[in-house]
Amino acid sequence: MADLDVATSMAVILGTMVAMVMGLVTVQMPKLDQSGSTFFPSAKLQPSKRSYELFAAAYTPVWISAFCIVVVFQVYEQLDAWGYSRLCGGLAAPFLLQPFLFPSAGSNSPDETRAPWERYAFKANLWIAIYSFIGNYFYTHYFYSVLKAEYSMPAHRLNNVPIAMFLATHFYFSTYHFFSNMLLRKIVTTYEKSFRRTLLFVSTVLVFSYFTAFMETLTISSYPYYSFEDRNTAYTVGSAFYGIYFIVSFPAFFHFDDEVDVDSPTRKVVTVWDTVVSSCGYGMIILILLDFVRIQLGIPLVMDVAKELS
Repeated sequence: MADLDVATSMAVILGTMVAMVMGLVTVQMPKLDQSGSTFFPSAKLQPSKRSYELFAAAYTPVWISAFCIVVVFQVYEQLDAWGYSRLCGGLAAPFLLQPFLFPSAGSNSPDETRAPWERYAFKANLWIAIYSFIGNYFYTHYFYSVLKAEYSMPAHRLNNVPIAMFLATHFYFSTYHFFSNMLLRKIVTTYEKSFRRTLLFVSTVLVFSYFTAFMETLTISSYPYYSFEDRNTAYTVGSAFYGIYFIVSFPAFFHFDDEVDVDSPTRKVVTVWDTVVSSCGYGMIILILLDFVRIQLGIPLVMDVAKELS
């Protein structure tokens, strides 16, 4: 009965959200020229971003398939702490190595001729890597405290968070932000700029943030070594809590280094240090929002490091 109740609740929540977005779509004013309407960056105007996202599009089914095999066939039962780290590190490696080994991703990208630290793919990966580190190192403790979440698999730990999760988050978040970029770009390139388009943009961020958080929780529900005190609460309230991450990061990453391919002496150059500051800054915004929610709920934050690196 409890499972039926939560299924009904989630159907109502997600159905209402989708209906809201679809309603906003119907009142938009399409651009007269729809030739620029696209999910992917323009090959002419944003070739570097396009190459990065084409790689994300090609690699995403690979890591998802690998994870499905691990979960469906319970391969995780054969893994020790090093096995988890090798698995997650191996799946993260293609994203992390792409800027160095395959910067053009098979397309015509200026990244091919740039120094490694000037490549959009490098900066995008660095942005996600820092964000992923902050999320695991700090935000995970909010899940421990607020939702009574627990990782119980064998693991080497940093600040009581399995190091394998730091690695896994990189390819998870790379894919999430690739999909959000597609949705937001389609809105921006399809409809005339207006208050109504802004409402659609913001609503899409909110809905996709909640949907992404819920789907991650749902898809790992059969994995026994990541548990919640109340899984139904994790689906409904926890998805909103987790969604706070993406409410901030989805639009931030969408606009990150927008002028990387602009051929103008006045273009804004984003350096490696700018990338670090950007990711850390948005990471702090998320941390503050999570703490506001925790305080509102009256739940103490406990940073238990008893299972430190083992």
